[in-house]
Amino acid sequence: MILFYFSGTGNSKFVARQFCRAAGAECHSVEEDAAFDALIRAHDTVGFCYPVYGSYVPRPMREFVAAHVDALAGRRFVVLCTQLVFSGDGAHELCAFLPGGEESVVYAEHVDMPNNICNFPLFAVKNGAQNARRLRAAKRKILRAADEVGRGVVRRRGFNPLSILLGKSQSKFWPAVEEKAARDVQIDADCIRCGLCVRLCPMKNLTMGENGVEQAGRCAVCYRCVDACPQRAITVMFHKKPTLQYKGIAKDSSI
Repeated sequence: MILFYFSGTGNSKFVARQFCRAAGAECHSVEEDAAFDALIRAHDTVGFCYPVYGSYVPRPMREFVAAHVDALAGRRFVVLCTQLVFSGDGAHELCAFLPGGEESVVYAEHVDMPNNICNFPLFAVKNGAQNARRLRAAKRKILRAADEVGRGVVRRRGFNPLSILLGKSQSKFWPAVEEKAARDVQIDADCIRCGLCVRLCPMKNLTMGENGVEQAGRCAVCYRCVDACPQRAITVMFHKKPTLQYKGIAKDSSI
């Protein structure tokens, strides 16, 4: 088995790597420069791990699947999604892009992870030990998923009619939100032109121009730049300057 992940600020990366370690699977980021078609064709089962945005699949994962759809034909799929509170049918939404549709998915799971949306007052940002309990629960679910996939258990969370209906209450609006947000990155006067956001952007949306950071209209709303900016000078979708940024999961975490 091989698994590909997209992770904005580290949550999905954590889930993907924990799962692959437990399942003995090969693990790759979709941002790598690799011969993905050859890697896919060398495996019968292909996994995907990504954060759910508005009960929908983030743009980098959609584009990855579209770019390799021929190689993916005839494979079985495992889908792992990360969510904050609720994602409805976030895993099921990937079926629209996969060859074989939902019948090709043998396992799907949603994992609750810490909030990375650092400038929306409804959701508090927590870091370090404050997330320990949530991460322990996440790891238990990940390990169970790895065990069940290994034993051939078929489990497809988010595929039932109620989840699909609830998911559609969000996902039908998300493409329009995503389209607007894609060209709505804002940088305030505190920007020091360090270029960190340019280097980190998974969509190559940002460049450093004569007048500062410029955008190409491809923001995926992953919040990587918002949480990493040393001046808290950049925002996407919600344009309130963050007071506390999400720092992700420490590499030396013992969770």
